[in-house]
Amino acid sequence: MSGRILVVDDETLILDLAVMLLTTRGYEVITAESGEECLATAEREKPCLVLLDYMMPGMDGMTTLREMRQRFPDTYVIMLTGRGNEQIAVEVMKAGAADYILKPFRNQDLIDRIDNVLRIRRIEIHNRELRLERERLLNEIKGWNSELERRVAEKTLELEQAHAEILQAEKLATLGHLAAGMAHEIRNPLNAISLFSQLLKPVLADDPERAGYIDKLLGEVDRIDDILIQLLASSKQPRGATQPVFLQEVIERILSNLNEQLEAHNIKLICELETGLPPIKANNVEVEQIFTNLFTNAIYEMRQGGKLGIRWLETGTAFRLRSATPVRGSPQRISARYLTRFIPPSPRGPVLVCRWCCVSLKLTRGILRRRVN
Repeated sequence: MSGRILVVDDETLILDLAVMLLTTRGYEVITAESGEECLATAEREKPCLVLLDYMMPGMDGMTTLREMRQRFPDTYVIMLTGRGNEQIAVEVMKAGAADYILKPFRNQDLIDRIDNVLRIRRIEIHNRELRLERERLLNEIKGWNSELERRVAEKTLELEQAHAEILQAEKLATLGHLAAGMAHEIRNPLNAISLFSQLLKPVLADDPERAGYIDKLLGEVDRIDDILIQLLASSKQPRGATQPVFLQEVIERILSNLNEQLEAHNIKLICELETGLPPIKANNVEVEQIFTNLFTNAIYEMRQGGKLGIRWLETGTAFRLRSATPVRGSPQRISARYLTRFIPPSPRGPVLVCRWCCVSLKLTRGILRRRVN
């Protein structure tokens, strides 16, 4: 046997008999003669079991029992009582006693009750420790699961990004093959246009206005050639070379080249460009192509004439472009698909121009926040 037992009784004879009996059984026995002394001794000695008298002067056994259960839950209590009725038995058990013994008690009966209560105490404490260990392990497993989920999410994101990069590389490779073929086919008639334009220029030397048309035509030929070069380069690198671009100058230059088309379609241009806007970091050819497509598409849809209003202003860190005349069938926001729908599909040039503009818009993403109303 082992364990420390506190015997509490106001009768010295009972204390002496309990000490004699329990010591011979191998228990360490300490005594107290009142409820107050019991609580103080329990605080100091931390006994496993308390034999507590029901009837004591001062703090009685029931009050002491409730205090013990509240302050020392690991210390079990066997109540000793000389009043053997069922009401007292129910009362002490509800108050938290592990068992009760009627006085006078037989020695073997007391030993058996003590052994039984201490065995139950060991089992319950062990079960509580197992439950705490189980909760600790569950929390640890939960933490491992969270870490595993985090790592899986990271690896999944990495795989998705790698897959997207592979798809992008495949698209660029396809675009490269397509661009190479188209560049060869387009440059043949482009060279013819350039050649005949140069032949016509001396003929129209006496007419400055028509000679200016030839210069603009040659300038557009050179710009188309630059677009082809950029289209070929886009299949080899994710973005074109960037430099400071003044958007106001780009828009004014494009509108100047479109004056004849605007007059031919009886379109009145209302242009409000805010001055002093800072340059943006972009590819000049790509940005120029984007706005050229926007304006030419608007002119295409306004063949019956009308008003084309353009406002370019800075709002915080965003730039917005607004058109006074909505384009038929156009969505609210410009997107990669928007420009492909802007001009009705045709078997030749417009489709090429629009799809190149989509590439340009994608390559210069993050530069502009765009909206057409």
